[in-house]
Amino acid sequence: MLNEAKTRTRNLQAQMRAQGIQKAVFTDESSIAYLAGFWGYLGIEFGRPTMLVVDSEDAPAIITPLMESEMVGAMTWVEDIRIWEDIGQRSWARALKGALGDRPREIWIERNHIPAIVRNFLDEAYRDLPLRDISPVLGAQRMIKSPFEIDIMKQAGEIAGAMMAAAHGSLAEGRQEYESALAVIEAGSHKAAGFLTDTGWDSFVSPMIHNLQILQSGSDTSMVHRRATVRKYEKFDPVYFCFCNMAQFKQYKLGFDRMFHIGGVTDTGARVQQAAIDAQQAALATLQPGVLAEDIAHAANAVYRERGYETGYRTGRSIGVAYLEAPELKDGDKTVLQAGMTFAVDGGISIDGVAAGRIGDSVVVTETGFEFLTHYPREILLSKS
Repeated sequence: MLNEAKTRTRNLQAQMRAQGIQKAVFTDESSIAYLAGFWGYLGIEFGRPTMLVVDSEDAPAIITPLMESEMVGAMTWVEDIRIWEDIGQRSWARALKGALGDRPREIWIERNHIPAIVRNFLDEAYRDLPLRDISPVLGAQRMIKSPFEIDIMKQAGEIAGAMMAAAHGSLAEGRQEYESALAVIEAGSHKAAGFLTDTGWDSFVSPMIHNLQILQSGSDTSMVHRRATVRKYEKFDPVYFCFCNMAQFKQYKLGFDRMFHIGGVTDTGARVQQAAIDAQQAALATLQPGVLAEDIAHAANAVYRERGYETGYRTGRSIGVAYLEAPELKDGDKTVLQAGMTFAVDGGISIDGVAAGRIGDSVVVTETGFEFLTHYPREILLSKS
């Protein structure tokens, strides 16, 4: 992992030199993990920014709170680690100034991800310097995944498959939504632990599946991102599981969705769900190198129109170390697909308070088409009891 992260940083520095970029400040957790190979657990939400300053010519520098520095030093390949403290003169602002040097020509930042306190400091301390957006430069590099990254994402797919099987097995009349969420966490955590050791860099990777389970059942299935509650399942209930904020491993995040039906499915439920499945399959049938990102969405949207539905959903999004990367599979995105790109590809319909149909998988684009990263039947699914 660390050699991979070091190579990525070297590649970024080459791009920076080619574009005349001297200094870039990275503040997004996914970018820091991608380049430096580490992440923390108590960050800017506690008022503690962590930053990676990349110079096009010199070695990069990490700026991190003192309390995180031991773990950071053990996780990263970066040697220049500059610590700061909550009180006293050793502030993060002084550390950042030191890393930027006396006379930077301009400063490149992640414009849409930089914490307000860091942006405010830069605006005040460097009033006369332009702040440019480095995100498109790194984003272009992150679009194409290496074989190393794809292998991790395949492991994440196996973990997600164990989670979905547990979700399916948890369904029965009278059971409660939160019980399904617990089953998902347990199954996924056990599966993830099987890919890890307790030595080296692996020892900092937690196998625990976390974040609140996106789960809706009954008439609430049209509430797309509602979380698991104490509601009891009833016969013919649709039950929707989304793992888009839970199916992740070693910082790589997948998309994965399935809909199930308790003891049977109503005619309306079957019709809506089949439309979602067919839309996803139409999108996947179009997925190959050389097509435009928006072409995938157009294929799905044609199915929705044919069935009499309209949708405001995008058909998919690029996946990687962030929950949302570029490009997106939606109208207007004219990015040309290439082998090595990875996507969550979805089918989705919501009829408020009435019905919903959803399905989602993660895939990697290959030289001839695509390969699934997630695996579970793509059909109308009933509970097992």
